[in-house]
Amino acid sequence: MSVEQKPINRTGYLYGPVPSRRLGLSLGVDIVPAKVCTLDCVYCQVGKTTKKTVERADFVCVEKVLSELREKLAAGHADDLGRTDAGEKGPIADFITIGGSGEPTLNSRLGELIDRIRQVTDIPVAVLTNGTLLDRSDVRADCAKADVVLPSLDAGDEQTFQKVNRPHELISIGRLISGLCAFRSEFSGQIWLEVFLVDGLNTDAEQISRLKDVISQIRPDKIQINTAVRPGTEMSLGRVECESLKVLAAQLGPSCEVIADFSHACHVMHGESGPDDVLSMLKRRPCSLNDVCSGLGIDPDEALKYVSQLQEQGLIGRETKGAVVFFKALP
Repeated sequence: MSVEQKPINRTGYLYGPVPSRRLGLSLGVDIVPAKVCTLDCVYCQVGKTTKKTVERADFVCVEKVLSELREKLAAGHADDLGRTDAGEKGPIADFITIGGSGEPTLNSRLGELIDRIRQVTDIPVAVLTNGTLLDRSDVRADCAKADVVLPSLDAGDEQTFQKVNRPHELISIGRLISGLCAFRSEFSGQIWLEVFLVDGLNTDAEQISRLKDVISQIRPDKIQINTAVRPGTEMSLGRVECESLKVLAAQLGPSCEVIADFSHACHVMHGESGPDDVLSMLKRRPCSLNDVCSGLGIDPDEALKYVSQLQEQGLIGRETKGAVVFFKALP
């Protein structure tokens, strides 16, 4: 099919909806510049941390974020992303997910943004965080406004924490764990804890036992284990294969699940999309061609056309992980 080349918007706070292995179709909201974070995890798909900090700041204009969200809901996506009446066709986004290019709890207006989003739409709000600032009462109060909070725990001791997550000097594994426990005691919503396993770094029996002990203290509603299926900061990362993940999940407890891959997700039409939407996705995470199709609701020919256009313009590159080709935005 012939696809008109459209001008590419290199700005914007929203991306997607993208297929998420944890949240279904997720409409992302990016409120921290790339790559401002408290950690520099070896597996991060966004890339190396360029500013490692624990200082919260007002990084974005909340009103501009909301304006973009209103426009997204109104311009051909209202049926997809808002409330739908009985019998009305078309998919919806399962969550508005605050996350993106850095650690979102570093944004000092996180709580205000969640309050304002709720005035615009009734889609549930999720916060995707590494959890390192949850020992702060202001951060816990902001995150408690969400429906679901998805923090991370990749280590059961300080040595492994340093190897896998490479934290800011003021952050320790003890601080992370105490913050997660405090948040659980205050938050009545859902906590879905991600454990990212890297073969050879945090997968031995002793480490799994320590992780299990810590998880029992945190008491999350779900434990979701993940591994390096996409290109990360360190290209030599060891991927834990599916059967091994299942064994480790069973060891971590009955509420633990292996996060499913969206490689077989169906392509449901969401409305008009263009190369700017593809670029916006690829700025936040590497995606396969199938991810692009599933996330934007476009057919493979159209997705390939946009990806080719972006490659020709030198805006994206490609990497192979296993047998899958992933596309990602270039710096």
